[in-house]
Amino acid sequence: MLGTTTGWKQITAVVVGSLFVTLTISACESTPTWVKTGTYTGQDTKAFYGIGEVMGVHNEPLAWDAAGNRARAQIVKVLSTYTAYLMRDYAASTTAGDFKKTTDEQHIEEATKTFAAATLNGVRPVDRYKDEKKGIYYVVVKMDLEDVKNMLTQSKELNSQMRDYVRQNADRAFERLEKEEQKREAP
Repeated sequence: MLGTTTGWKQITAVVVGSLFVTLTISACESTPTWVKTGTYTGQDTKAFYGIGEVMGVHNEPLAWDAAGNRARAQIVKVLSTYTAYLMRDYAASTTAGDFKKTTDEQHIEEATKTFAAATLNGVRPVDRYKDEKKGIYYVVVKMDLEDVKNMLTQSKELNSQMRDYVRQNADRAFERLEKEEQKREAP
């Protein structure tokens, strides 16, 4: 009888130990919520966060740097993006003589150009995660509200310069668009 109780204690200890190890490993390897949602909520509510990711890079230091740079780009896109949009719409209906016979024409063009540029000061990585199975590196960067205010104050001149640049080059962009369309339409 004594041997049976000791045996059950050993089996129970092994089962409980295995369960503990399994739960510990699962907790250590679980994917952070911010990776799943794409939104990082840090403890500092007066800050902006950007998440960057990169996949397929085998050089690990380079992968971490690339993910960090993409996270910074996310902050720039949120804070300072200039978008130029143009739509050209042409429609015609022609009737000659017989009102039952008409010719209709229609041509619509749409072009959008988006540009983001900013100098980010004070941005720093605050979290990172590597998905071992998929080979994806994730980095979260943080920019404090005070640093954002300083950036926006300093970038007012840059924004007007960028706006002028885009206006000056918009015609060239549409000329390129028209040339590409002509290439596709050519027999």
